[in-house]
Amino acid sequence: MRPDASCEESCSLSKLAIGKSSLLSADHVRALLDSIQEESSGVVFPFLAFMAGTALSPGEAVSVRVHELTLPEGEFGEVLVRAGEGRRVPVSPDIVGVLRRWIDEADLEFEDLLFPAERGGPLASSEYKRAWRRARQAVLSPGEVQAGLGEQVSSLRDSCLDRWLEAGVPAWGVAEWAGVSASWIALRYPHRFGLEDVEIDWGHLEEILRLPDIPER
Repeated sequence: MRPDASCEESCSLSKLAIGKSSLLSADHVRALLDSIQEESSGVVFPFLAFMAGTALSPGEAVSVRVHELTLPEGEFGEVLVRAGEGRRVPVSPDIVGVLRRWIDEADLEFEDLLFPAERGGPLASSEYKRAWRRARQAVLSPGEVQAGLGEQVSSLRDSCLDRWLEAGVPAWGVAEWAGVSASWIALRYPHRFGLEDVEIDWGHLEEILRLPDIPER
């Protein structure tokens, strides 16, 4: 186990795997964030959008400071996560835009928390959880709500990690960005590791497995 691994690493294997039907789709995430942007003001929308695009846990996201971000306009940026051994996580151009606007609107300084509470200090979980509950009720179907889809804000993390895998990022790369091990990623998202989804170059495989010429006896 990696020394910087979160409690996710110690989950029992029987509880670790998450089925594809239990994950928020990209359309779900967009609709939820749209609802939150319309109904909530201030810090909540940029905070949840940041989580959705970087797969940070809520605890990691509330601790980020402005100087730990690199946000080039119109390009991929980066956030330095200092938890554990530390890691660098990409920030997509659309989230870069959200954060640049938020930093300007909130008049944040270099050393400030990226997502401060209204009266200073880290953002309280009660504030973003309340907005999340309202968005779920507004966006998801009654059946999806009853089934527990997106019940926790941390569902944004799972959805992002799954979409990275879907996009073709290697498991070890997703693990590095997420701060967990590659084995944890494979056990958590088994639907992304089916052999039927792998394109095998049989000719190359034959070449590298070929034995040296053996003289006839």
